[in-house]
Amino acid sequence: MITFLSDYGYQDDFVGVCHGVIASICPEARMIDITHGLPRHDVLAGAIVLRNALPYMPAGVHLAVVDPDVGAERRAVALRLADGCVLVGPDNGLLSLAAASGEGIVEAADIGRSRFRLAPISATFHGRDIFAPVAAQLTAGASLADAGTPLDPAELVVLTPPRPARDGDALIAHAVYIDHFGNVQLDVRHEDLADSGLRLGHRVTLQAGSEPVSAQFARTFADVGAGELLVYEDAYRTLAVAVSGGDAAARLRLSSGDELRIRPA
Repeated sequence: MITFLSDYGYQDDFVGVCHGVIASICPEARMIDITHGLPRHDVLAGAIVLRNALPYMPAGVHLAVVDPDVGAERRAVALRLADGCVLVGPDNGLLSLAAASGEGIVEAADIGRSRFRLAPISATFHGRDIFAPVAAQLTAGASLADAGTPLDPAELVVLTPPRPARDGDALIAHAVYIDHFGNVQLDVRHEDLADSGLRLGHRVTLQAGSEPVSAQFARTFADVGAGELLVYEDAYRTLAVAVSGGDAAARLRLSSGDELRIRPA
């Protein structure tokens, strides 16, 4: 089993070529594409999606490529987690949230000079030439020791996502991921709502710029009228903002990383 996540998009040949490399090396591998529609170069978005998706994936090798520094000094790595998962990708923090959620790293390898890499290596397509062939060989039974040089997990790059804060009665949240519906996932987890004053079924005030707007704290999209703003807990129990039948990111002019203040109305 190999899962694959990237910001390669669906219009070019990048995803198909990586599939071809994997199938050539390990034809019995079963592939699941988590997504290739991540915002380009958005390592944090990729890390969040990978962390959220992996608990629903079968055990196996998980290939992730969001690699704005391809060809530079960043390492290429393979990580074995305590829960049995193996992660393959660039050492730029992309794998770090999933690794932390997978009970920690028990073995790491630098695969930049792996004997499994394709030759010649392109400076700009390590997904094809390093990550895909190593992921395929690991799926076929190779060990991390076969794939690369042992690496101290303490040396790996770790992302530190933003965290919500309090300012009086306001909960200061941050947009961390925007899906293609325009729903805005925030950095507010279920446990962060304690003592926030935000109550399901009640109105809240949202402020992304100078003008506050009203929204409903609802369970799901159908609990408000078409075109209305709502705040809700998404499928991963994190707070999110949506417009029923519309685009919350456009309505509030929010981009990834922006601050959003939420108050009880």
